[in-house]
Formats: sequence, C-alpha cells, structure tokens
Amino acid sequence: MITGWDGIEEFVSVARAGSFTGAAKTFGASTTHMSRAVARLESRINTRLLNRTTRSVHLTDTGEIFLEQCERLLDEREEAIASVSDQSEPRGSLRITCSYAIGELFVAPLVTQFAQSYPSLSVTIDLDNDVADILSQGYDVAIRTGHLEDSRLIATRIAERDMMTVASQRYISSHGRPESVTELRDHHCLIGSSAKWHFKGKESFLPRGRWKCNSGTAVLEACLTGMGICQLPAFYVKDHISAGDLQEILHRDKPDNEPIWAVYPTKRLLSPKVSLLVNHLQENLQTMLEHREKR
Repeated sequence: MITGWDGIEEFVSVARAGSFTGAAKTFGASTTHMSRAVARLESRINTRLLNRTTRSVHLTDTGEIFLEQCERLLDEREEAIASVSDQSEPRGSLRITCSYAIGELFVAPLVTQFAQSYPSLSVTIDLDNDVADILSQGYDVAIRTGHLEDSRLIATRIAERDMMTVASQRYISSHGRPESVTELRDHHCLIGSSAKWHFKGKESFLPRGRWKCNSGTAVLEACLTGMGICQLPAFYVKDHISAGDLQEILHRDKPDNEPIWAVYPTKRLLSPKVSLLVNHLQENLQTMLEHREKR
C-alpha cells in the first residue's frame, strides 16, 4: 500500500547523504530498498528528483525545491508528535530571521547557547534589515522591534531597548543644538534603517539628510565625525557618551523604550523548539542589552 509519505523519508536521507549506500546505513535499510522507494516517489509525482551516477547522486533543480519542502514536512510531523506527547525536546530545523545589529550582538549568541543544549536541533539564522515575510519564506521565528502590523502572526515581547538621539560636540559647535523635535528640520540627519524617529508621546519625525545607511555601526561612525544627528539604540552610543565623544540631545523628548518581539506563525505556537527558544530569549536578552549599555 502506497501512502502519502512513501519514499519521502528515503529521498531526504539520500539527498543528505549524497549516495544510496550512505543513506541506507543511516536509514537502517538496504540500498535496494532506498533506490526503489525513491524511484516509486519519482514515478508517483512524475518528476526526476535525482541525477544518478555510479558513485554518487545529485539533486535536480526540482529536487532542490522538493527537498526543502520535504524537510519542512518531516519537521512539522515531528513537532506535531512532540506537542501531544512527552517528547518535548526541540528537534528538526529552526529558522530565524533578525536584523544585523541585534542578531550579531545578542540573538546569535543566545541561540548558540540554546542550540548547544539540544543536539537534535539544526539552526539557521538569517540576518537582514529588511522585514521578511516569515509565512511565505518558511521562518519559524522573527525577532522584530517597534510597532507590529502583521495580524497573521503571534508576537511575544521578549525585551525592550533604549533609543537615544545624539550628536558629536563637533557638530553641535558648528550647527548648534536643537531644543525641540521641530528644530530637527534645520539640521543634518543621519538616516539608518528606520524611516522614522520616535519621541515622547508617540511623536514621530521623518529625518532628512544627505547620508543614509542601513548599518547602525556606519551611522554611529558618521555621527562621530560630526556629519550630523542620529537616533540609535543605547547600546551603540552609551560608551561614546561616557567618553565625551557624543552628547544626548532632546532628552526631554526621549521616547519610551522600544519593544523587542519574537514573532512566529500561529501554527508554531505549540512547537517545543519555538516556545523554548522564546522563553530562553525572554530570560536572557534584556540582561544582555542592559549589560552592554552599562559597560
């Protein structure tokens, strides 16, 4: 009897091993079984998934796409079983998307700790300042900041960050110090990945300037040279304020702390790998942020 799963696990094993012999050893079956199972699968979907040689096998273009889908199916099957049984240990693959700064400095180290505790879990972290569509791109978790708009997703607040508006003494000496948000219109603004700057009472400002970069580090360096005013998370600028290289401006209009969220599809809600990761981030991310700000 042929089922919907017939040949899928064998195909994934062969694709990962790069040979039928290697896959057979891992799978615990004969080479003949593996070959016939994949052949039946290819016949059923009327598509060649593997190019075979005497020494190895290689995925076709269709096979590459199909492999990703099959791996996701197998992971979700394991998650479904784990959610209704005592198998609460995270397993399978975990895909995370996050912005560069938070990802490199905070999220990646915390996810590394998490992965070390669960050897059955495979982790991929994609850093990108563009907001990914996690539903269509197959991400399990996204780490995002500020206001969230996608109602199709579940969001858990895991931390918050302090935002500061700063300028160098060199810039202030040459251009003066703005005393209100309105006065920012007369100043050079250094624009980062956020299109808007936020201030007290939900007041927002659309910065204008001749310098823009989606790297917070690059924005900071430009600010230190005296090119203009910027608004960045405190972990970028606190050390430079303490050293006297930068000064906080518009302190009376300082915005409320910006929330940091773990965002995930509704269907992932009961997944052990997602729920345990979110808990891990909730327990540790805020401490890491505050420690860096106080250095």
